[in-house]
Amino acid sequence: MSTKNFIVAIELGSTKIRGIAGKKNPDGTISVLALSEEDATQCIRKGVVYNIDKTTQAISNIIQRLRAQLKTGIKQVFVGIGGQSIHSHHNLLFCDMPGTEGGIVSQQLIVEMMDENRATEYSDKEVLDVHVQEYRADNLMQTDPVGIPCARLEGNFLNVLQSKRHYQNLIRCFANADVKIADIYLASTALADVVLTPTEKRSGCMLVDLGADTTTIVVYHKNIVRHVAVIPLGSNSITKDLCALQLEDQDAEKLKTKYASAFTPENEIDGEEQYNLSPSVSVPAVKVIDLVEARVDEIITNAWNQVPAEFAEKLLGGIILTGGGAQLKNIIQAFRKITNIEQIRIAKDSNEAFTPQPIVPTSFTHNTLVGILAKGDQNCWAEAAAPRTNTDMFNTAATTPAAEEKKTGETMIPISGLQTFDGAGSTNIEIKQKDDLNKEEDKKQKEVPDSEEDRLIKQYREQQKQKEQNKDSLGNKISRWIQALTNPEE
Repeated sequence: MSTKNFIVAIELGSTKIRGIAGKKNPDGTISVLALSEEDATQCIRKGVVYNIDKTTQAISNIIQRLRAQLKTGIKQVFVGIGGQSIHSHHNLLFCDMPGTEGGIVSQQLIVEMMDENRATEYSDKEVLDVHVQEYRADNLMQTDPVGIPCARLEGNFLNVLQSKRHYQNLIRCFANADVKIADIYLASTALADVVLTPTEKRSGCMLVDLGADTTTIVVYHKNIVRHVAVIPLGSNSITKDLCALQLEDQDAEKLKTKYASAFTPENEIDGEEQYNLSPSVSVPAVKVIDLVEARVDEIITNAWNQVPAEFAEKLLGGIILTGGGAQLKNIIQAFRKITNIEQIRIAKDSNEAFTPQPIVPTSFTHNTLVGILAKGDQNCWAEAAAPRTNTDMFNTAATTPAAEEKKTGETMIPISGLQTFDGAGSTNIEIKQKDDLNKEEDKKQKEVPDSEEDRLIKQYREQQKQKEQNKDSLGNKISRWIQALTNPEE
């Protein structure tokens, strides 16, 4: 029997596009209902879409298989993205309080400051996510400055940026595949949420996701994301280096998997040893060791250099390794040699608990996908779609759901997370109805309509802005509620 309550997540990785469907149970566990993946080597390079048609086809194939396993339709999906275009940038904003003696920081002022940060323009970049670092009320550092009197307020924000072109290509791929996007998440922080412990985030740690084409670094301290970076080096770089030994790609990958070690002690190196791949193919062990260690040292050194200087000595939670490259032999010893940090572990399993099901993701290469699924907060179920009369997705004459949406003016990405927490009960549908009422007025004001990509980018900005406002509003209400409980006299 098909279920009518589940979440669907899609991850666009360097070598695989993966999809998962599952439901969250009342006991906090997750039941995985469907799982699928497609090869991405011909359409995604270093985590960035470069072939729209092939990416569209891969997404369509995944959705089709998930539907078949679920035996029902899929209305929307949550998408996790990463890749070489992702990096973080600090943005510092100032606000002088009115009056000679200053004033009290209000919630409205915080919202306006967050809006100003979100509106910051970057050349060819789009703000994907925002992490508030701290606010400085005069000389007092605060994570929640509402209610504090001061003459000057400073806001320190960490903006995670992505390439506008990559975002536009991503939207086009899902639109061509007739798949609605419920929300877009940063894959690295979704991964961090399911592999890091609360203690590690609080005391300070460095998460290193060793992928095939890229290595992603996320630095935490006091439960706050302090830095996000992606370097264009991964485990495939080792394979390419081994091809210099006159090996084919398949033999080089086999050699890496079977013999490669990230660190080999000097007393264990045998100058006469040969690594045999077949009766006719063998390579000197010394050459393999030199090539592998040189590339691994380069990856680790570049990753370690991404840690901001002010946090390099504060990583009491250590280094957490994950991803396919973390399977390399002696990878922990190699990191200890470069970073001089002893507390290092490999995160093979996610922190999420799974209810026994026929499908359970046991490989830690699925941890990011599980993290995106765990962050999803909207039901993705839909009635099973009727068979399409025209199966050519690239035929512009075909009538598709995406085409119908463009005709009626509905958005490809429904605004998520806009339910208010003040009892008003405003919903996505009501917000959309208001947008429809203003549609004719907008047409009159615009002599030249925005392109589809521009419209989606504007909508995405408004979506993220509203999510931040609601999140901040709820957080402050909870803070004031706790303060009232702990200080009843007030």
